[in-house]
Amino acid sequence: MSVPRVLVAGIGNIFLGDDAFGCEVAQRLAGRDWPEGVRVADFGIRGLDLAYALLDGPEATVFVDAVPRGGEPGTVYVIELDLTQIGAADQGKTVVDAHTMNPLAVLAMVQSLGGALRQITLVGCEPGDLGTAEEGKMGLSPPVAAAVDNAIECVERLVSDILARRHEAVELR
Repeated sequence: MSVPRVLVAGIGNIFLGDDAFGCEVAQRLAGRDWPEGVRVADFGIRGLDLAYALLDGPEATVFVDAVPRGGEPGTVYVIELDLTQIGAADQGKTVVDAHTMNPLAVLAMVQSLGGALRQITLVGCEPGDLGTAEEGKMGLSPPVAAAVDNAIECVERLVSDILARRHEAVELR
């Protein structure tokens, strides 16, 4: 039986307040015991590192990031990404920057390098305070800090479901 490969990727900038949400969740998840084949990493703003991890071909990926969608700060969202929206038109325009993280640019780069993108789910949190690029801000706002445990539960449930589906598929063969 092949080992399921799941990547949990924390994304964010620790110097921009609530943008550090994905980093905080990934750091807390990294300290837990995971089944073989599950990798949890805090990628921060390292888009190239994330691209290379995706080029390794995980069967499923869970991004964890701050996601402004207009809700109340601290609201946790689970979003299945539509990978058909990441097309060749974006690949020529997007560049992965070593100092910022644009997940869509990373995904476009992976595709342009011949990588196969599979199931990608985003566990996001509505930010409240991102600080400013000029001044920065360390630490999560209270509502976003309170949402970390909820996001951890969401990620654990997603990984468990992914592993269970993989196990069912193997048994059906």
